[in-house]
Amino acid sequence: MSRYSRITGTGSYLPPHKLTNADLVAQLGAKGIETSDDWIVERSGIHARHFAAEGVFSSDLALEAAKNALQAANRTAQDIDLIIVATSTPDMVFPSTACILQGKLGAAGGAAFDVQAVCSGFVYALTVADALIKSGTARCALVVGAEIFSRILDFNDRSTCVLFGDGAGAVVLEASDTPGILSSDLHADGKHVDLLCVPGHVSGGAVSGLPLLQMAGQSVFKLAVGVLESAARAVLEKAGKTEADIDWLVPHQANIRIMQSTAKKLKLSMDKVIVTVGQHGNTSAASIPLALDHGVRSGQILPGQTLLLEGVGGGFTWGAVLLDF
Repeated sequence: MSRYSRITGTGSYLPPHKLTNADLVAQLGAKGIETSDDWIVERSGIHARHFAAEGVFSSDLALEAAKNALQAANRTAQDIDLIIVATSTPDMVFPSTACILQGKLGAAGGAAFDVQAVCSGFVYALTVADALIKSGTARCALVVGAEIFSRILDFNDRSTCVLFGDGAGAVVLEASDTPGILSSDLHADGKHVDLLCVPGHVSGGAVSGLPLLQMAGQSVFKLAVGVLESAARAVLEKAGKTEADIDWLVPHQANIRIMQSTAKKLKLSMDKVIVTVGQHGNTSAASIPLALDHGVRSGQILPGQTLLLEGVGGGFTWGAVLLDF
C-alpha cells in the first residue's frame, strides 16, 4: 500500500504588538526619514505588521502556532515524531530552534531540525517532511515557519523596514493512505545571493559584517514573478493537473503586486488567492502557513480543495507544493 502525507491541522500566531503604517511613519518621521501610508500601500499592499516584544524569540512564536495546529489536528505533543522549523531568525546559533521548540512542547524523542531557505523556507520544510513521512521515517510531523524579522531591519532604510513583520504559522502533517501532498518543486540559484541577504555573522564573540537586511527590491521583484510561475507550472505538470484544478493559491505574502502578477500568469482570479500581507507584512518563512491558517479558519479553504503553495526568498530560493487539503 502506498504511503502519503496529509495536512490534518493548521495554526498561526502574531505577536500582540501591532504597528499600523501610521505608527511606523510617525516613528520614522521622528528620525527624519520620510515615508507615508500611501507610499507603503501602493508599493506593497501592507497596512500593518506585528513586532515581537523584547525577550520573545522565534521559538516562542512557534510554540503558540504549534499549539493551535495540534489542537486543530486533535493531536498532542506526544504524537509528534518529527519537528521541522523554517526560520532565518533562530533563537541562537545552535541548537536549532526546532530543538528549543521541542523542549517547550514536551515532545522529546523524535527528530528535530531547522531549515533555512528564508521566505521559501516553509515550502522547503513541508517538502522534506513529506519525504520523511513517505519513507516511513516519521508518521506525524509538526512543520513550522517562525520569524522575528523586526530585529534584523535597518530602520534608516525606508525601502525595507516598512515591509517586514514577525509571526509564526504551523501545520500538522500525518501519514495517510490517500494523497494529500501531490507534488513539490524546489530550486535555488546562489549567484543571486547579494539581492536579498543579511551579510553578518558572529566571530570572536562579536558581530562581523552588517547584521541587517539588505534588498535590491526591483531585481527581487523581477526574478520572483518569473520563478514563481515556473515552479507553479512544474508542480501542476508533475501532478497531472492544470490551472483550472487550483481552488486556492496560497502564496508567500511579500508584496501584493507579486501575488497579482503570479495569479495573472496562472489565469487565476484574485478571488482565488489567499491574501493576508496587508495585516502582517512580509513574515518570511511564516507567511505561507499564516495565510493557510487564515484561509482555513475564515472558512475559505475547505476539505477536498486543491491548494497551490509557493514562495521565493533570499538565496535565491524558490519552490511550490501542490496539495489536496
